[in-house]
Amino acid sequence: MIPELGYVILAAGKGTRMHSDLPKVLQEVLGKTLLGYVFDALSHVPMSQVWTVIGFRAADVEMTFPQRQEHFVHQAEQLGTGHALMCAWDRITDGGVSHVCVLNGDTPHVPVDAISDLADACVASGAAMGMLTLRLDDPFGYGRIIRSADGCVKGVVEEKDFIAADHGGEIHEVNSGVYVFDVNRCSALLGLMDRDNAQREYYLTQMVSLCAAHNLPVVGVPFGSSDLLRGINSPRELVGFEESLRVKIVSGLLDAGVILRNRDSIVIGPDVAIAPGAEIVGPCEIYGKSRIERGAVIASHCWIKDSVLGPCQVKSFSHIEGSHLREEAIVGPYARLRPGSDIGEGARVGNFVEVKKSVLHKGAKAGHLSYLGDSDIGPGVNIGAGTITCNYDGVRKHRTEILENAFIGSNTALVAPVTVGAGALVAAGSVVTKNVPDGALCVARSRQTNLDRKKQTPQS
Repeated sequence: MIPELGYVILAAGKGTRMHSDLPKVLQEVLGKTLLGYVFDALSHVPMSQVWTVIGFRAADVEMTFPQRQEHFVHQAEQLGTGHALMCAWDRITDGGVSHVCVLNGDTPHVPVDAISDLADACVASGAAMGMLTLRLDDPFGYGRIIRSADGCVKGVVEEKDFIAADHGGEIHEVNSGVYVFDVNRCSALLGLMDRDNAQREYYLTQMVSLCAAHNLPVVGVPFGSSDLLRGINSPRELVGFEESLRVKIVSGLLDAGVILRNRDSIVIGPDVAIAPGAEIVGPCEIYGKSRIERGAVIASHCWIKDSVLGPCQVKSFSHIEGSHLREEAIVGPYARLRPGSDIGEGARVGNFVEVKKSVLHKGAKAGHLSYLGDSDIGPGVNIGAGTITCNYDGVRKHRTEILENAFIGSNTALVAPVTVGAGALVAAGSVVTKNVPDGALCVARSRQTNLDRKKQTPQS
């Protein structure tokens, strides 16, 4: 590959056919944005050599990828793909690259090897421009490739401007939307583009005819798989691509030794790592950078994202995000682990328990109907049903610390910041506002009074 090859990603469009308020490039496939797939495919390229042209709801795109803030290029008016490249051209020339590849942000598969071959073909043939082409049985909706007698590409005619009779019949070779330009040789041609077409836009494909008019060769390299380079323009295409990728991921995991029961209802993101010997029962969804280790068993109807699961057990209907479950931990059913939760070896989080930014150490148990937020739960601690950590005072969050082998009775409110000492026992129904010493019995509730009901009943 050319060492000085830069990339421009076209991501400014609204995507009208998607019928969504989101920019098209922020639509998700298996929990990952379309643009995220493109960025990941180019992760081997220095960030300073990848420029992304954004326009429609640009702030949303910038917020989604804050680490790329310096490398976004704004297209204030969406006047076509050619105009998008014009907007980025100063950045390209300042970037010191000899060639630039232009591709679409709505095409999640980036054929890095094919782009490398295309760039090499440009240099070897002395071409000022190169493009990957596709051959489709039904080319409707795509720009048709026009070749000269010697096989060079001399033009691309967009769908709205294509009349088959003018070209001797239908043309099945189409534009993939992936280009490579020689920066020095194409600079002067950019300013010659016009909007003399049905859409009144600057078509990037006009660069082909401009090169031909100035006797600058254009090389067209066929790409084998048309499905991989098709952009996503509609909800049908979005979910179709998602399903094909889901099937591929599930099939690969089965071949690798992962047990996937009811596999047709299991959804696993592209960045999830699952070790052989793990077992998952569908329906189930696992996304993000999750890592599932050998021996983990995940029951049906669970949702997991950005979490690490050791050889543990997750029961049905559990929702886990940004958490770590260690060896022999048991979570669920109907448990919720929010980001920052760490469930230790042999610890248990039962039904209708919510944990947020808290650590449950070895053997700690919270069996029922509890909220544990911003807390550190020591080894062997037992949390009774209905216990809540009152961690928010309306301004700031505060932490609760419960030391080893403490016992928290049912229906207890722990008003943070507060510490319950090792081996202490908090009576059921207590509202704990002060630290409890090691080994103490804490009773923080009103004294019970029993009255004679007959004496308390008013006489008529």
